[in-house]
Amino acid sequence: MKKGIKLFTFGLALTLAGGVSSVGIYKYFENTQSATTNQGTLLDNNHFASNKIDIIQAPSLELAAEMSLNAVVHVKTEVLARRPTDPLYQFLYGGQQQPQLAHSSGSGVIISDDGYIVTNNHVIDNAEKISITLNNNKTYKAEVIGTDPNTDLALLKIAKEDLPYINYGNSNNIKVGEWVLAVGNPFNLTSTVTAGIVSAKGRDINILRNDPYSGISAIESFIQTDAAVNPGNSGGALVSATGELVGINSAIKSNTGSYTGYSFAIPVNIVKKVVKDLKEFGTVQRAFIGVSISNLDDALAADIGTDDLNGVYINGTTENGSAAKAGIKPGDVIKKVGNKSIKNVAELQEQISQFRPGDKVTIAVNRDNKELKLPIVLKNLNGNEKIVSNESNTTLKQLGAKFAEASAKELKQLKLNGGIKVDEIYNGKLRSVGIRKGFIITKINHKRVNTISELISTIEKVKGGILIEGVYENGKKEFYGFGV
Repeated sequence: MKKGIKLFTFGLALTLAGGVSSVGIYKYFENTQSATTNQGTLLDNNHFASNKIDIIQAPSLELAAEMSLNAVVHVKTEVLARRPTDPLYQFLYGGQQQPQLAHSSGSGVIISDDGYIVTNNHVIDNAEKISITLNNNKTYKAEVIGTDPNTDLALLKIAKEDLPYINYGNSNNIKVGEWVLAVGNPFNLTSTVTAGIVSAKGRDINILRNDPYSGISAIESFIQTDAAVNPGNSGGALVSATGELVGINSAIKSNTGSYTGYSFAIPVNIVKKVVKDLKEFGTVQRAFIGVSISNLDDALAADIGTDDLNGVYINGTTENGSAAKAGIKPGDVIKKVGNKSIKNVAELQEQISQFRPGDKVTIAVNRDNKELKLPIVLKNLNGNEKIVSNESNTTLKQLGAKFAEASAKELKQLKLNGGIKVDEIYNGKLRSVGIRKGFIITKINHKRVNTISELISTIEKVKGGILIEGVYENGKKEFYGFGV
């Protein structure tokens, strides 16, 4: 985690934000009156008159607050601070006392009348118990439907019908300078509303970690606002002036642990996709282009002969990946996903995260100062276009590796008929038994495996120990065994 950036369950009272706004408008009209008196023709200036009209027509946020307050809930959790199996707990208490509980709280947003609630993953992470308190002070036990640490989102469910909920907006359409509300429970001050503007979009503040078991990269393309948020606001709503949900408040940038000017929210278009996946599959369906990428800077732009720093540079493509098959090449610059212009890596990740494996999308790239539009079919982490089951995702995390089908060249050199290459190694079973990157798996429990799907399905069916047979790139054969 970078210094000065913290995840928080996040507001200042609306009276403060409203007071600042009132003073600003009063001062504006005070200045206008003075200017008119001293320079009688100043109001005939079209630019000045236009500015005056814009301020008079600034949106009222009262309706937006009224539409969202009842849909934002208080999320309270109990987390085991000391487990009975913890050596320190055993030393201190001899295992005789009850586990020690720590309590924390945050916010959540009701997204449907049948009790589905979205919040941050870090709000409910490792919780033993989760309770939801509505704006009418009624409390319900919550069930975790699914979580996605890569986007810091979690989906909860309470057994209650006919609930007030907030409608989704479209985060692609919000503009820098647009008014928004932050609704949540800062410092246990329930149902607090603060106001601000969208300060920036597509912010990557490097606060979320990549998945340590699969290597899947975190997605950070935050909406930055100056709406005041504080510990307790995490998981709360970022609401447009029309009362629609445009983001989930997640983080602040602060050296003190409290709000100092900038807050960050997950765009609602990412939220919609994650929620839909967790409801349908119990796991998030991540789609991949199959490229290694970087942001453009002055030096790189000069190397490729352009003055335009908007876009994402393609360093390389994955063999048999979606990009390579679609004709995307190293040196291309991605400019659009569909009709959405792309400025940087964060925005590219945000747009691709809204698709599933098997979806088709048009990628616009700049090549030799010409724009090419290339249709592409997105793939999953296993390199195919299928939806991944929750069981398969669980198996992949247990193994802790990224796999790729061995190339024809590798198979020929090693005189193999087929095999699955361990392309990257992370935390999991394979590392624990000593398997290293580059190992080509040929058999699982004496059964040949030639595709990643075969490898996963074979392991899923095993009820006891697993014996893995394979060969390294130097030709050395190895056997590894572990239990499941």
